Amino acid sequence: MEQYRQHVEEAVAFLRGKLELTPAVVIQLGTGLGGFGEVLQNPQVIPYGEIPHFPLSTVESHKGNLICGRLGSFDVAVLQGRFHYYEGYSTREVTFPIRVLSQLGVGKAIITNASGGLDVRFNPGTIMIMQDHINLLPENPLRGPHIEQWGDRFPDLSQAYSPRLLKLAEQVITKIELADTAVGTYVCIPGPSLETPAETRYLRMIGADAVGMSSVPEVIVANQAGMEVMGLSVVSNVNDPDNFQPILLEDIVQAAQDAGERLKQLIVALLEEI
Repeated sequence: MEQYRQHVEEAVAFLRGKLELTPAVVIQLGTGLGGFGEVLQNPQVIPYGEIPHFPLSTVESHKGNLICGRLGSFDVAVLQGRFHYYEGYSTREVTFPIRVLSQLGVGKAIITNASGGLDVRFNPGTIMIMQDHINLLPENPLRGPHIEQWGDRFPDLSQAYSPRLLKLAEQVITKIELADTAVGTYVCIPGPSLETPAETRYLRMIGADAVGMSSVPEVIVANQAGMEVMGLSVVSNVNDPDNFQPILLEDIVQAAQDAGERLKQLIVALLEEI
């Protein structure tokens, strides 16, 4: 753990010396959503490979860049690509970028992902605002020796997703007349295999509206660090266990990309309201 702490501090020191601005918001992009960096003004692109101790994404649809720039009235850091437990990383490694950015003083986190819909009322492309989550990963990123300066040992997750940001998002959706949105609970599974019909029934029974393989570790660390968190999940396909269809990764990526413009519109409008 002491080595991990040292790695975080070295990455923080590198970024302090490299960044042309001090970001107040981090936006983490999920599968198929990597184009968001294009909306930033005067973007500064730093490949993950240049940042000390940053993991490297092994998933093709995750480019692996930290992009910093101006968006509305905010200096923003965009994580263009993430890491997953199923890639072989520990949850501590998965959350390394969020931990580093929290130590840089970032106060708000918008975590996005692509997911499979469990609510049959959803459509491919539905943007689900995450109001809660269920963590089915076998590891917690806070497991192990505690570093007091990083936050509470037992962080409260009764409001893991900011009610204020959720309410603002709902107001923005009405204001810009954004279609096909919902509010629901996200469940994180280890992956990388996709769900069976029986597993889909189980996930629905325990209260999940969408299922994915990311985001929850980052949300846990962001909460411990005192960040205000919003989760946005793009439903790329809908799993009906009574009429189950094969799930293809290329279809998931394409559906997320197709919804990317609407997701950009929502995030930009949300930051304007904040």
